[in-house]
Amino acid sequence: MPEEIKPQSPEWWLRRLHGRLAQRTRETDRFDDYYECRPPLPFLHEKARDPFRRLLKMSRANYLELVVDALVGRLEVAGFQADATGSSDGSAWSLWQDNGMDAGSQLVFLEAAIRGTAYTLVSPPRAGQRGARITPEHPTQAITEPVPGDPSETAAGLKLWLDDWTDQLCATVFLPDRIYKFQAPVPRSGVSDRPRWERREVAGEEWGARNPLGAVPLTEVANRPRMLRPGASELRSVTDIQDRINKTIADRMMTQEYAAFPQRWVTGMEIPVDENGQPVAPFDVAVNKILMAEESGAKFGQFDAADLSGYLKACESDVKDIAAITSTPPHYLLGSLTNLSAEALKAAEAGLIHKIYNRRRFLEEGLERTMRLAGVASANARIVWKSPEWRTEGELVDALVKMSTLGVPREVLWERWGATPQEIERWKQLSEDALSRVLEGDLAAEYGPKPGAAPPPEPAEA
Repeated sequence: MPEEIKPQSPEWWLRRLHGRLAQRTRETDRFDDYYECRPPLPFLHEKARDPFRRLLKMSRANYLELVVDALVGRLEVAGFQADATGSSDGSAWSLWQDNGMDAGSQLVFLEAAIRGTAYTLVSPPRAGQRGARITPEHPTQAITEPVPGDPSETAAGLKLWLDDWTDQLCATVFLPDRIYKFQAPVPRSGVSDRPRWERREVAGEEWGARNPLGAVPLTEVANRPRMLRPGASELRSVTDIQDRINKTIADRMMTQEYAAFPQRWVTGMEIPVDENGQPVAPFDVAVNKILMAEESGAKFGQFDAADLSGYLKACESDVKDIAAITSTPPHYLLGSLTNLSAEALKAAEAGLIHKIYNRRRFLEEGLERTMRLAGVASANARIVWKSPEWRTEGELVDALVKMSTLGVPREVLWERWGATPQEIERWKQLSEDALSRVLEGDLAAEYGPKPGAAPPPEPAEA
């Protein structure tokens, strides 16, 4: 590829987006390491590092995984509504299920929470597939860039991956009107270097083929973005605190190893030596033995064991800092749950629930654009989420009964109960069928079949 390339050409976009992708990957790899319990080992002097490496590895306590999982575990799509009337969008939900996006969306939410962003890709259907293909894309393999001055419009996108079969680095540049494919040998020092790109020819496809969607099919699903900044990791503000915790645990384990057990001492006795004049251990200490000395002036005693409570309090204080900064309920991280009332538990989770509602506003924008690109959602369609709040059945039903006395429609009550749009449509149909039977003279239809009633007759064979 020549050094001088035309601005906004496929080669220009490839070089630009690949450079940004490599830089972002380097910046966010550290957050992935913390989530996977691979943080840097606590600091020790170089001379002491190798002898104590075993203790250092055991000193890593992965609280940051809990921070991410507490958020992602309550992000769950329940369905789609076609418009403001609340009617279920069956075509969107069918496509969602056909592409396995119940699990795929969880992968997108997880990577967005760890690295700050993730992506979805809409592709033409495969043979035998009823609708478009939707796949989750990892943020180290995909990136997009908006139009300058109009962040709602995507100018270009890049999909990058390593083909293990051919040992080639493959890239696809998506523009609103065309799709261009490239390949390059894998650089020796890693994919972050500038590869030697060349056109990638695919049998039966024209290089620079027309984009059937008329828009960049990659969609960014960002976590906690700002107006002039991209999405941010949930772990950005607490990695230093996790390092403090690991250092405190390492110091505690050193103390446990060498000073936590009482050390005995003896004075007033002569130390025995062997035939070479070397001192030998005078006692064989055991649980069922006592220490005795022949010298009349011998005295025995022991030093106090090291107090570890300071280390434990310091660690607990740092964990509470993580809970406060990330709005994670403290009992998730500390594992302490003693005689808490339902009101106290709800208050403890209020910060987490508020954070979930805030994160959903940005995540759903990317998912809704994905469904519009797939051609199954209108501009007014919206995502329906499962409630992130956990309440007892009795508490919830009692609240809904009280709401019904105020004239709240039953469909709204069903939604508050947690029914999906598909369940609400089915319940409405069952209610309408029962009402039709009542109007036809079956007054008991609304209450279901009579106990012990004979089943309806089988239809006659033709």
